[in-house]
Amino acid sequence: MFNPIEIDRSNLTIMGVKFSDLKSLESTANALGSNMFEGYEPTPKGIEIIRDYVAGKITLPELVAFAKEKAYV
Repeated sequence: MFNPIEIDRSNLTIMGVKFSDLKSLESTANALGSNMFEGYEPTPKGIEIIRDYVAGKITLPELVAFAKEKAYV
């Protein structure tokens, strides 16, 4: 079952998580959508982690470590 998430393009937020620009928001929204079809259930913390990865603030190894720790919950 697909559950919609709140995306506010005018305020640049996804589930209340703020983005710096529309391009970053849309890139993250596309990644979320793809993963949601595979069963991922996004949380605000998970969106923050993905946002930071897309922005280059965290590395791929750090992203993998967060996933293993289930830090996105």
